[in-house]
Amino acid sequence: MSEFDIAREVEGAKGRYVHARDGLEAELTYSIASPTLIISDHTGVPDEWRGTGVGQALVKRLVADAQAEGVKIMPLCPFVNTMRRRHPEWAEVFAA
Repeated sequence: MSEFDIAREVEGAKGRYVHARDGLEAELTYSIASPTLIISDHTGVPDEWRGTGVGQALVKRLVADAQAEGVKIMPLCPFVNTMRRRHPEWAEVFAA
């Protein structure tokens, strides 16, 4: 898997980024706390896709959208928090 088609879905105060293919889904879920703050709470990747970069692609999309929309991310999800620490260039987009 070299490219990931990631969709963004928002319903009320909940949202998710999802990559779906061959009956499987990888997702990153978040809650909308305010117009300027979202809370990333879970990233899930099927075992078959582990090590392919799909989890990183979901976080990169989250960060890119937050930067474009002027939103801060509170990273409660352990994977998103790990990615935050690995990418200090993203510091301005994180609330923590």
